[in-house]
Amino acid sequence: MSLTATASTDLTDDSTREKALVRRVAWRLMPLIMVCYLFAFFDRINISFAKFQLQADLSLSDTAYGLGAGLFVVGYVLFEVPSNMMLYKVGARRWIARIMMSWGIATALMMFVTHEWQFYVLRFVIGAMEAGFAPGVLYYLTLWFPQSYRGRITSTLFLASAFAGLLGAPVSGFVLGHMDGLLDLRGWHWLFLVGGIPCLLLGVLVLKMLHDRIDDAPWLSSDDKRFLSSRIARHEANSHGSLLAAIRLPGFLLLGLIYFLIQVASYGLNFWAPQLIRSSGVEDPLEIGFMTAVPYIFGALTMIVVGRLSDASGERRKFVCALVVAGALGFFSAGVFAQHVWLLMTSLALLGGGVIASIPAFWALPPKLLAGAGAGAAGGIALINTMGQFGGIVSPVMVGYIRDMTGSTTPALYVIGGVGLFAAALLYWALPERLRTKDIAQNG
Repeated sequence: MSLTATASTDLTDDSTREKALVRRVAWRLMPLIMVCYLFAFFDRINISFAKFQLQADLSLSDTAYGLGAGLFVVGYVLFEVPSNMMLYKVGARRWIARIMMSWGIATALMMFVTHEWQFYVLRFVIGAMEAGFAPGVLYYLTLWFPQSYRGRITSTLFLASAFAGLLGAPVSGFVLGHMDGLLDLRGWHWLFLVGGIPCLLLGVLVLKMLHDRIDDAPWLSSDDKRFLSSRIARHEANSHGSLLAAIRLPGFLLLGLIYFLIQVASYGLNFWAPQLIRSSGVEDPLEIGFMTAVPYIFGALTMIVVGRLSDASGERRKFVCALVVAGALGFFSAGVFAQHVWLLMTSLALLGGGVIASIPAFWALPPKLLAGAGAGAAGGIALINTMGQFGGIVSPVMVGYIRDMTGSTTPALYVIGGVGLFAAALLYWALPERLRTKDIAQNG
């Protein structure tokens, strides 16, 4: 056998072994991580389902509701980077468990809110307690999966956010409609209790089942650990040891701006979809819940397809751009058909397929700039996420203010659609060459 044939056989064997190991690691880590992320995302959107009862009981205007919803993000943003730097120091397992337990307690405490100022304070505290979770998990995954699999793995993770909407919407509708008055508690009290208590148990499971590094995993052999670590390291040659070094990279701050624009659209969907459906003429909470699940169903389906196509082609930037455009068109369409229920649902399906799927697709871009390990990567991922989360402050307040001023959500939908098109333009024309190049494609 020639040397060329032997080398080709070795590469095939290595690729087959890599796929088998990645599949094994994914089945070991991803189910628990996805459940944790599901509750994290539900913790963000449950306020939208509680909106109608909460506003009535606390006498909140739409602007006040938007401010309270946005204060979650203020707390999240302020503590995001410090939280992720602490995660790097103490280990992902301990810190993620701490995050889950503390935000679970804070979420459950929402049931005791009786005044507007308490609503503001506790929403801020919940955000502060959850700070660092999403970027911490994203950083954690870079330690376990080679670059060529991250599109699929990230899409798999963010499926949990789609399922949070898919399952959380009808469950929330049921809780609000059928548990209201049970044990003298309002439906929205039960909603926050159901969202908070399970996080305590999940925090315990994280401590018991996750491991910080490949070398810590007792379920991998020494040879498998060395092989998987080498496959991850081959694309991580450009190591950045500090957050400052990461910030100075061309395109870093631009990624933060693009993610901010994407999150303006995402929070517009998460906080206001039930309101849009109700304004179109639907009154029953359970029916609103089921209909709110529609954009998340389409988002989940799009995530799966785009995750595989993105890994197979290596064209990360172009997929994110196309998804953001689809989301923008969905917002414009939702504004046009705001009073036509089924046309509105079609618009929300397009909107969800674009906006929801664009987030995991986007998160395949930062690792092209940042190393897979080190304080620079942990802090850099957290900072990009922090910049994006400002969209969660701007979006609900902006939509609430426009709604209070005009009596309609439609003008805000057009504004968010324009924001989406601006993000797409930056993705297509403004990113540096390093972020425009294709990744090494990984078939299968």
